[in-house]
Amino acid sequence: MTLVSKHIVVLFFVVFGLQLHAQDSLEVKTTKLSESELVAGENYVIDTIVDGKAFYKKSIEPLKQIDLTKELEDHKLASEIDKKWMEELYSTSLFDTIYRDVTDLKYEAVYYPELTTDTLKARLERLNARTPFNVEYNPQLENLIKRWLKTRHQSMERLMGLSKYYFPMFERELDNYDIPLEMKYLSIVESALKPRAKSRVGATGLWQFMFATGKQYGLDVSSYVDERSDPIKSTKSAATYLARLYQIFGDWDLALAAYNSGPGNVSKAIRRSGGYTNYWNIRPNLPRETAGYVPAFLATMYIFEYANEHGFVQHKPQFNYVETDTIHVKQMITLDQVSEFTGVKMETLQFLNPSYKLDVIPYIKGKNYTLRLPRDVVGKFVNNEKEMYAFAKAEFDKREKPLPQLQNADTRTRYKVRQGDYLGKIARKFGVRVSQLKQWNGLRSNNLKIGQNLTVYPRNTSAVTKAASKPKSTVNFKGTTYKVKSGDSLWSISQKFSGVSVQDIKDWNDISGTKLKPGMTLRMSKS
Repeated sequence: MTLVSKHIVVLFFVVFGLQLHAQDSLEVKTTKLSESELVAGENYVIDTIVDGKAFYKKSIEPLKQIDLTKELEDHKLASEIDKKWMEELYSTSLFDTIYRDVTDLKYEAVYYPELTTDTLKARLERLNARTPFNVEYNPQLENLIKRWLKTRHQSMERLMGLSKYYFPMFERELDNYDIPLEMKYLSIVESALKPRAKSRVGATGLWQFMFATGKQYGLDVSSYVDERSDPIKSTKSAATYLARLYQIFGDWDLALAAYNSGPGNVSKAIRRSGGYTNYWNIRPNLPRETAGYVPAFLATMYIFEYANEHGFVQHKPQFNYVETDTIHVKQMITLDQVSEFTGVKMETLQFLNPSYKLDVIPYIKGKNYTLRLPRDVVGKFVNNEKEMYAFAKAEFDKREKPLPQLQNADTRTRYKVRQGDYLGKIARKFGVRVSQLKQWNGLRSNNLKIGQNLTVYPRNTSAVTKAASKPKSTVNFKGTTYKVKSGDSLWSISQKFSGVSVQDIKDWNDISGTKLKPGMTLRMSKS
C-alpha cells in the first residue's frame, strides 16, 4: 500500500470515528479507552480503530420499548360512570322512541296537576315573545307536553346532558346563517342527538338527511365517510337548507314542515286547506308524520326552556365542545391505531368522530378529513405526529397478511364475555385492537352478549392467565379426574385419555388459557 493510500485510510477512520463520537455525544459523554484501560465486569463496544489499534467505549443500554397496550388501572366508580355514559351515547332506543312518538302522536288528555293550564299558557306566551316560531296554546300541544313530562322525564334528562356537547356547535352554525337558535331543538326531534341515527327510509345523521339531499347540500357519502353523521358539516347543510325553505315560505313553522316532508307536500296542504298558510290550519292535510312534527318540536322547546321549573337534573357530559379540537390528517389512519398510540378509548374516538363508517380516516387529495380529540391529547398527538404516522404506515404495510405475526396456536385463547365487558375493554386487556377482535370473530358491530365466546390472539400474554376462569370444582364430581403434574400440558393430558381433546378439557373445566398449575385437579369427563 502506498504512503498516500495509508493516509487516506487513516483519514477515513478518523473522520468516521469523529462522526460516531458526535452522534453519541447527543445522548451520553463518551471516552475512548484502549484495551489496557478496560475495567473488568463492565460492558464495552469497539468505538473506532486507528492504525490497526482498537479503542473502546462503554456500551449504552437500549431504552425499553414503551408498551402502548399496557392496561392502566382506573378508578372503579368513575369507570362505571364512563361506561353508562357511553351506553347512552350509542343507545338506539331513545331515537326509536322519539321516532315512533312523532309518527304516531297521541293527544288524549293527561292528568298532570304539577302544570296547570293557566301556567302553561303564560309560559308559552313568554316563549312566543322571544322566538320567531308561532308558539300558541292549544289543547293538543298541552296534552303532548304533559304526556312527555310525565312519561319521558328520564330520557329528557339524558338528552339535556348530551345537548351540552352538541348545542354549542349547533348554535354557532345556526347563527352564521341567521337561523333562530331555537332550531337546535329540531335535532332532538330528528335524531335524539344520535349522529348515526338512521330512519326506516334511510335518512341519516343528527339532521336526518336523505342520501340525495345530503349530496345536494355538500355532504360527502362514500365507503369510508358519511358526512351526514358529522355534527358540524351536517349542521351547516341543515342551516343552508332551512334558510332556503324560509325564503320560500316566509314562515318558520312551514319551513319546519317542509324540512320534514318536502316543500311539495306543504304546498299541496296549502291548496287543500283552501289557501291557509298557518301551520295549524293546514296540519290536517299534511302527511301523518309531519302532522306530529311541529308539535313535537314545540313540546321539546318548552321542556328544555323550562327544565329548571320542572325539576330536570342536567347531567354534565363527558366532554364539552370546547374541550375538544381537530387535527387535519396527513395520511390514512384508523381510530384503533389512534387509540393504541394515544391511550384514548376507542368508544370515545368513535363518539367524537362519528362520520367515519369503518373507523378509518382516509387521506384523499383535495379533501380535508379531520380527527377530533380531547384537547389535552391534541398537543401530544401533534408533538409525536411523525411517530404516529410511521406507526400507522407500518400497520398498513402488514395488512395483506391474513393474521398478524402474534397470532399462532401457542397464544390463541378463548374469552367469555362477562357483565360490563365491551370490545374496547377486552382489546385493552389483551393488548390488541377492536378491529382485530372483530376480524377474528367475524363481528360486524360492537355489540356483545354476556356468555359469548371470543377468539383472541393476545399480544399481552400475561392477560391470558388473568382472564382465565377459575376451573370448576371437582368436589362431589363423580366422573374421571386427573391431578396435574409438573411438565404436564393440556395436549399431553389429552393423550392420556381416549377420545378426550384439548378443547374438551377446557370446556369441562372452564379454562380459557393454556397454562396449568401442578397439583390442580381437572375433570376428564363431562359428568
